[in-house]
Amino acid sequence: MRGLMQDWPLLCHRIIEHAAEVHGTQEVVTRSVEGPIHRTNYRQIRDRALKVSQRLDRDGIKLGDRVATIAWNTWRHLEAWYGIMGIGAICHTVNPRLFPDQIAWIINHAEDRVVMTDLTFIPILEKIADKLPSVERYIVFTDKAHMPQTTLKNAMAYEDWIAEADGDFKWKTFDENTAAAMCYTSGTTGDPKGVLYSHRSNVLHALMANSGDSLGANAADTMLPVVPLFHANSWGIAFSAPSMGTKLVFPGAKLDGASVYELLDTEKVTHTAGVPTVWLMLLNHMAASSLKLPHLRMVVCGGSAMPRSMIKSFLDLGVAVRHAWGMTEMSPIGTLAALKPPFAELKGEALLDILQTQGYPPFGVQMKITDDSGKDLPWDGKTFGRLKVSGPAVSKAYFRVDADILDEAGYFDTGDVATIDADGYMRITDRSKDVIKSGGEWISSIDLENLAVGHPAVAEAAVIGVYHPKWDERPLLIIQLKQGQSATREDILKFMDGKIAKWWMPDDVAFVDGIPHTATGKILKTALRDQFKSYRFPNAAA
Repeated sequence: MRGLMQDWPLLCHRIIEHAAEVHGTQEVVTRSVEGPIHRTNYRQIRDRALKVSQRLDRDGIKLGDRVATIAWNTWRHLEAWYGIMGIGAICHTVNPRLFPDQIAWIINHAEDRVVMTDLTFIPILEKIADKLPSVERYIVFTDKAHMPQTTLKNAMAYEDWIAEADGDFKWKTFDENTAAAMCYTSGTTGDPKGVLYSHRSNVLHALMANSGDSLGANAADTMLPVVPLFHANSWGIAFSAPSMGTKLVFPGAKLDGASVYELLDTEKVTHTAGVPTVWLMLLNHMAASSLKLPHLRMVVCGGSAMPRSMIKSFLDLGVAVRHAWGMTEMSPIGTLAALKPPFAELKGEALLDILQTQGYPPFGVQMKITDDSGKDLPWDGKTFGRLKVSGPAVSKAYFRVDADILDEAGYFDTGDVATIDADGYMRITDRSKDVIKSGGEWISSIDLENLAVGHPAVAEAAVIGVYHPKWDERPLLIIQLKQGQSATREDILKFMDGKIAKWWMPDDVAFVDGIPHTATGKILKTALRDQFKSYRFPNAAA
């Protein structure tokens, strides 16, 4: 017997329609790429998104066609998202921080028909446009007054383009499992892989993100997503915030500490989300001028591990911190370190111990750790294992890749190594390819990096495994010092001594001028392993 409920497909444009009807006057504020602060609201966003749909439909964009966006977080970009998805086309967010050849490869693999972009990225696209045979036209997110001369094919200012539509248009209706959006992984090895989200998965993920123990923002809050719209659905905020009627503040192209602080302060932002590098710039700016943020209540941090010292800095400012973990393949939320009983009463170092974990999964994410043979491992907070996940917003395959990516039980191997404790709190200890195997035992490079960054002279730290004749591998600690600071090998090791197991201590410290990063801000360990491939530990005896 089937239930007697309405067949109401979970489609992304229902979110912006709800926002317009119920929270229509709620503001969406942007630091525009052209410079001035721009203000609109959810009703106007919906109305203009309908014009985007109408205009794309008139241009012959059909169900399943790919439309690329290469743009910052702005109101126009948000309109484009909903307009593209509203006709059953696929919104393909492209990371502009990739190398031009990678951008060209991704656009060609996706076979994007239209590219919508910001003024910032016109020069990049002009250099690779002759390598993009599937692209029929370019829409630039600006108006006629700011539209530059360009060699891009059939280029048109966004404002002129949607002015040709009157908005008398209805969203298309289709199956909720229809593809809605696409984002390519920024893997450090091999070609990027296309993750294809469905309308259903995006809507369910938005509901997961809206839980109190997740992003936790509601209609009375203001959210500033520093995480870009081109990073895995902006962690779902482009869907979750409108669905709740949360005021949105977009930073545009300016992500430096002073610019982010200005928006957090003037717009009275209560919730924000981004990667550690941005929060470091913000904290440094605030410390230099003794600034406060009395309205800010929650900082969500993901992308890479948040140093313990950074968590403490926010707590000292009276701001709650929620460590998050996820993946492009997970839409991306996997876990968040909310404080459930009895941990909410913790203080001091015990509190930091919990907040430094990646947290526990919301409903909609199942999680397990296994050994290399696939055998389930215990949730004891000590046993390391391969982290695997399943759920309605987790990938089951990559776009145009003929390979099975799930295990026999339907779980996706994240490539991370983790522990999970009895309360469900997960802690990433490494990427499986980065874990250091010393004498048959595993050492967490992430734990060593987080500890080293706590030294007052250290700006950033990375740990790689280097060949050792007796132990197979031993950790090499690579340090970038803060500008104007000094420290010796002995200073760093003395600072770490007693805080980790003796056999985890790095065998040596190397100082570098800079540590390489991926396009998403993660430490590029492959480059470091190549840089130090000839390194040998002093006095390493077999």
